[in-house]
Parts: sequence; C-alpha cells; structure tokens
Amino acid sequence: MQALPEEARLRAAALPPAKRGAATVFVGGGTPSVLPAAGLATLLKQVRAHFPWPDGAEVTVEANPGTVTREGLNVLRRAGVNRISLGMQASQERLLALLGRIHTFADVVASVRLAREAGFANLNLDLIYGLPEQALADWRETLEAAVALEPEHIAAYGLELAPHTPLAAMVNEGRVSPCPEELDREMYDLARDFLPRHGYIQYEISNFARPGYACRHNLIYWRNEDYVGLGPGAHSHLGGVRQANEKGLQDWAARIQAGELPVAEEERLDTRTRMAETVFLGLRLLDGLDRQAFRARFGKDVMEVYGTTVGHLAGRGLLEVTASCLRLTPAAVPVANEVFAAFVS
Repeated sequence: MQALPEEARLRAAALPPAKRGAATVFVGGGTPSVLPAAGLATLLKQVRAHFPWPDGAEVTVEANPGTVTREGLNVLRRAGVNRISLGMQASQERLLALLGRIHTFADVVASVRLAREAGFANLNLDLIYGLPEQALADWRETLEAAVALEPEHIAAYGLELAPHTPLAAMVNEGRVSPCPEELDREMYDLARDFLPRHGYIQYEISNFARPGYACRHNLIYWRNEDYVGLGPGAHSHLGGVRQANEKGLQDWAARIQAGELPVAEEERLDTRTRMAETVFLGLRLLDGLDRQAFRARFGKDVMEVYGTTVGHLAGRGLLEVTASCLRLTPAAVPVANEVFAAFVS
C-alpha cells in the first residue's frame, strides 16, 4: 500500500510532464476488491497525483463477486471509479467449483444489484468457455444468464490452461477431460451469434458491448499505444520499450524502497517488431487496423511493408483490404491466430 504510490512517483519522474496524463485507469491483475475499499480509494488518489486523469476518464476496478460489498462499492463510486468488471465466469456451481472460484452465481446476481444501487452505469461480466466438463448447453445457459443481468459489456474468453494450476493438474492427471477443439469452436460461434442478437456488438475477438460501451482501456492496448503498469509483475509499454516489474512482492518493494524502478525485464523493440505487433493487435478489433494511423506512426503504409503477406491472406478469404483499413473477414475471426502468425514469422 505504501510502495505503489512511490512507484507511481518514480515512474512519473522518469517521463516528461506531457506524457504523464492518463486517459484510462484499470485496477486488476488479481482481485483488488479484497483490499478495503477505503484503502483502494486512497491508492487511486495517490496515483492520480502523479498520473492525472480527467473526470471523464474510464476508471475500472476488477472485482470477484464473492468479495463485493455495498459499502465498498459506494466508497469506490465516490472515489471516481465508474466501471466495475465482475468475474462471473459461469452460471453453473459445479463449473465455478472446478475453476476454484469462491463465489456462487447468486453472488454474481447480488453484486450486479449492489453495483447498480451504488450508481455504476458501466458493468462488465467476464465469462469463460471451453472448460472441462462444460457442455454446449451449459455455455448457452451462461450466456442467457449474463444477458439477463443487463451489463453494458461482456467478455467471452476461451480457457487457457495455465501450467502449475490445480485445473491443469486435474487435466494432466486425467481426472477431468479437456474440452474438445470442435466443441470449443462451437461455443465461440454460439457467443458470436447469441450476443449480437441481444444488443451486444462484437468489437474485438473476445469482447462484446452495447453501443458506446467498448472498453476504452483495452482499446489502448489493441491499438498498441503506450501504457504504464504499477505493482508486482505489472507490464509497461512506453516509446517502443517493453518492461516487466519484479514478480515477487518483497523484491518489488525492496527495489522501490531503494529508489529504483522495480523493472526485472526490459526489451527495446525494433521498428519491424513494433510494426508487426501494431498489425496483429489492431486486427483483433473487428473494425480492423487503421491504415492512416499506421502511416502516421511509422511513415509507411501497411501495404508497403506487408503487401505480400496481406495479398496471400486476402486471397485465402481471411483479410479484407479497404482504403482505410485492414480487417479480418468473418470467416477469419475463429482462426485469427493463424492470421496473426503470418505477420510475426
């Protein structure tokens, strides 16, 4: 709680004043709602002193439905937080237990109600598909339950089994069966069909929103713009330099106490790498990569750099090329990683 504001001060001091303003704020990376809300509000105030953001900025806090309280939400709302992201994940208790979640679906319903009562008009629900033991009917039920709660934004992520986690161990030991690839694809296709029919426009591979509620913070990432990360393990991207903080809490805090930025890894990206990342991150957006923005950043049109690759992908029906953008075709969205890989190789 003491080291993070000091890291913010050190980070800000390393930047010219014109680069210190924040357009969005996202408090996540774990379960920030387990902190006392008053402490979290104080942290936001302290960080804002070094990275000022306007009153209209999008300020999001991630919350586990099992840790949300009426008082805490009221404190956050008064502190300027205007967007809450709840990790709903699934509507079936057995799947929540499989994921090791501490909340129930009833907690999700209660958390949404409390957030609305606190005045939050921008809510996101995170959902996960492709789980072991998850049937297509389960996923449809989860989508229906999420839509019934009327959030402004829904994120639907395919499960990525992180190594050394209890769920990964269960799969590796054969105690549960992984989701078949074909079923995983059916679940994704169901979300792409179901959510737009209920008013949620797909604007990114995994993200759906009511008009005007696309996540501004994530748009910064997908447009490959600069961002500063604070805290253990946080990542930053500034002026073509990528950094990762110390992961261990003690190591991170000790570096800050010594007056140092707690950077454990740093990579200076060459122009070609920055171009490739700008392309494949931009292609995650359904509106695609803005050719004019690419030209303004790199001094070249994307077709000058990747004309052969783009032509090959367009010939296979995976990319659409217009005067203003490059974008995935509808058929390419489910196999987007194949398209992205073409720009990295």
